[in-house]
Amino acid sequence: MSARDDLIDWLRTTAFPFWAGIGVDRVTGGFVERLTPGGAVIDDPRRARLVSRQIYAFAAAERLGWDGPAREIVRHGLDFLLNRMMDGPAIAPLWRPGDASPQIGFDLYDQAFVLFGLAAAAGTGERPEELANRARAVRDRMIAGWKHPTAGFEESSPRSLPLKANPHMHTLEAALAWSAISDPDGGWAALADEIVELCLARFLDPETGALREYFDGDWNAVTEDGQDGVEPGHQSEWAWLLIRWGLSRGRDDALAAAQRLIGVAEGAGVSDQDLAVNELSPDLTVRDGRHRLWPQTERIKAAVAEGWIAVDDSDRDRARDRAERATRGLMRFFDHPVAGAWWEHLGPDGTPAAEPTRASSLYHITCAALELADGSSEPRR
Repeated sequence: MSARDDLIDWLRTTAFPFWAGIGVDRVTGGFVERLTPGGAVIDDPRRARLVSRQIYAFAAAERLGWDGPAREIVRHGLDFLLNRMMDGPAIAPLWRPGDASPQIGFDLYDQAFVLFGLAAAAGTGERPEELANRARAVRDRMIAGWKHPTAGFEESSPRSLPLKANPHMHTLEAALAWSAISDPDGGWAALADEIVELCLARFLDPETGALREYFDGDWNAVTEDGQDGVEPGHQSEWAWLLIRWGLSRGRDDALAAAQRLIGVAEGAGVSDQDLAVNELSPDLTVRDGRHRLWPQTERIKAAVAEGWIAVDDSDRDRARDRAERATRGLMRFFDHPVAGAWWEHLGPDGTPAAEPTRASSLYHITCAALELADGSSEPRR
């Protein structure tokens, strides 16, 4: 079988059944966050972002043809998210057993994933009108309370620095998901447009084309060591989103920026193990040569997206070959003593690091699989 088929088969036969069992907390609610290398549950607080990611993962499981109780697990996650971690449009980033009411806070990353999880559930036909209304209320609260005076969002109110590109990327992902299924006022499309324009104007280094991560209050890149890194995984992830947006808007500048990002990711960002490394320095030399799981999934998505804009069969074949190799690379992380779990890191030589398995990585894996399954010929706008 192809790597694509092997990945989808592993999800259907091994990963989804495993996480549907051990990963769903049917006593206190929500989902398990982490497992020890031996497969034991670690007793962590529940995070809104993880609950939302698991809602997405099991909504994707249904689309990928898993014959298990995907819809029931989506409903389980929705009930926990809406009743334990939200108060109207306000979101509690964490929930601990014994919390009588949501401890409301603001984190743009959490907001983005709650919006994304609600879109995933609504996309299955689960309470679509209610969830669309809730998502718009969350979005409008974000805009009213944390809108940056130029573009994008603040990290907090009052302001805290640095500002970050990464949560904006996931806000864009959520906005694209909602604009595809319910956007009666055009607000989701407008939000997606604003974030992409901010990315094109501020997030990208004009010399190298690389995405920068941290910014001051005026959206100038922070250059201090430790906050000036270039993450190959994020180059690929932004490229995937920019290609989706650029095709839908007829914007060649976004497509060109995406191709430069892929060039960065596929240059020094890939090791001699044919795996994406964790981090580069601003001059695009390797700073952290380890290989985390999630950048491998983003490499797959970028390769699929590059196939959508291929100008000839040769370009298309190269993109397909890269997607195949990246998928084989991802599956090396599944060589774990607990079937259905994975290693989060492989070292520079490909040796796994003995650390907990994070349930949140299921989102990355299923998203890559869904792109391989659904997106090989044309993008999901």
